[in-house]
This record gives sequence, C-alpha cells and structure tokens, in this order.
Amino acid sequence: MKSLVIIPTYNERDNITQMINAVQALGIADMHTLVVDDHSPDGTGDLVEAMTRLYKDVFLLQRSGKLGLGTAYVAGFKFALEHGYERILEMDADFSHDPKDIPKLLDGSERFDVTIGSRYVNGVNVVNWPLRRLLLSMGASFYTRVVTGLPLHDCTAGFVCYRRKVLESLNLDKIQSDGYSFQIEMKFKAWKKGFTLGEVPIIFIDRRMGESKMSKKIVHEAYMMVWKLKLQSLFGRLK
Repeated sequence: MKSLVIIPTYNERDNITQMINAVQALGIADMHTLVVDDHSPDGTGDLVEAMTRLYKDVFLLQRSGKLGLGTAYVAGFKFALEHGYERILEMDADFSHDPKDIPKLLDGSERFDVTIGSRYVNGVNVVNWPLRRLLLSMGASFYTRVVTGLPLHDCTAGFVCYRRKVLESLNLDKIQSDGYSFQIEMKFKAWKKGFTLGEVPIIFIDRRMGESKMSKKIVHEAYMMVWKLKLQSLFGRLK
C-alpha cells in the first residue's frame, strides 16, 4: 500500500531539510513525502525543491501565500487521493513529531481507520512545553470530549494516519477550520461517519528550531468549532 506523509510548512527553513532526510532514512517501501509550503519568505520552498531533485519520492506543493494549516492539509489530502495513496499521514515539520514513530501509525492503520499519535493515552508524554501550554492542550482535549463525546484522549493531535476510504468519504471542500479546530473537525467527522479511531502512544517534544504558530485566534476558533460540530451533528447538518 502506498503511503504519503504530508508536512505543511511556513518558515521552516531550519527544520525541513533534516525532517525530509529523517523520513527518508526510515526506508519504508512505497512511502512518499509531500511538503505543502505556503510561499515561505525564508526560502523553505526552495530547499524542498532542491530535495525533490535529490529524492524521487519527495514532492513539493507550493502555494501562493499563507493560507493556513487546514487548507494546506486539505490540499495534501486531495493530492493523495489523486495519486492513489492508501494511507495518508499528517505531521509537523519541527520535529515535535518524531519521524521514528511513523511505523507505529502505519501499524495502527492495520487496525484503525484513523490512527492518532497520542500525547495523553498513556499519561502525559510531552517534553519541554511550558506548563501553561500543556494545560491549554490537555484542557482543549478534555473540553472537546465533554462537549462532543469524541472518544479520544488527544483530540487535538496533529500526528495522524488516515486510511484512504476516510478521506474519500469526507467532503474536503467543506472543511475550512485551521489549527486545533482542524484536527478536531477531521476526527469528529470521521467518527460520526462510523470509522474506527485508535490512539498509539508517542512522546511529543517541543520544536527544536523556529517559532511556534500557536495564537489566540487558533484557540478561539477551536473553542467555537467544538460547539459548531456538536450542533451540526444534533440537527443532522454535519457535512
């Protein structure tokens, strides 16, 4: 089964070359890498373009500007469906998700339709986060579980493997959220369609280089999205 690792980037020059090399070093057959770059002013896209000449199974999708994490993943999902990939993974470029955990997610995809690399399924496995950020993340997952009933410990996780049939069943053009809320929306809609969700434990390490993209806007959007999804589900308007 062909697999695709989707990595969205914006100003990740300090990380992306090492990340691509680390994914390639796994040596997993029929696994390719797609970087979706939002026209990073720091030249991230240029570095990835050079890597596509070095590795035949690394691809670049260069977008016109900073359009957001959610739409970057949707663009990557559409690329995956158009090119026949069966397992589609999403992960960060900054090494907060360890590439060595990719086999765990692929193994999980043999059992689950959506496999989540979870920070909280076996206690708290987060390194180098300030307490405020950790409490925000854990609180967001707890809040999401209470409001929506989503049966996960880590509802906002961004290290995920989808089976092709999950993405085929979703109306990707109707997914407009970003950041935390994008991760919640994808999992909730897959769950409501009857797909199986499972968590595998990972250790999350705060980014080594570059700046975090977290903002108050992203947190607020996630807060509102939880209720929006709940109400749409109750009234049969979930798309």
